[in-house]
Amino acid sequence: MTATLDGPDFIALQVRDVEAAAAFCEKHLGLRRAPASPPGAVVFTTQPIAFAVREPLPGVDLDDVARPGLGVALWFRTTDAQALHDQLADAGVPIVAPPQESPFGLAFTFIGPEGYAITAHGG
Repeated sequence: MTATLDGPDFIALQVRDVEAAAAFCEKHLGLRRAPASPPGAVVFTTQPIAFAVREPLPGVDLDDVARPGLGVALWFRTTDAQALHDQLADAGVPIVAPPQESPFGLAFTFIGPEGYAITAHGG
């Protein structure tokens, strides 16, 4: 028997300031903290895949990159992409790609905690 991957099970963004990143996710994205998180991280009650912000792993220097996560596409499902876009834009969150139709519904990309580009889609 050959071992295989089943698919993503946990996603975490490495950030310099865990509390500031967690506050961004709560205030602007409506995420809720899980009842428990490991040291140096904040886990949110996202479904179907758990999401967290965490301290950088040993050997990771976030000041040594132009933009964290460059080369990774991070997409989140939302109930209403246009409404979320409008909320974020009104709050001054940078929008790098305006709402447009995609194979996954209306989608747009914004700059999240510490410069990560995040695409929201749906609704």
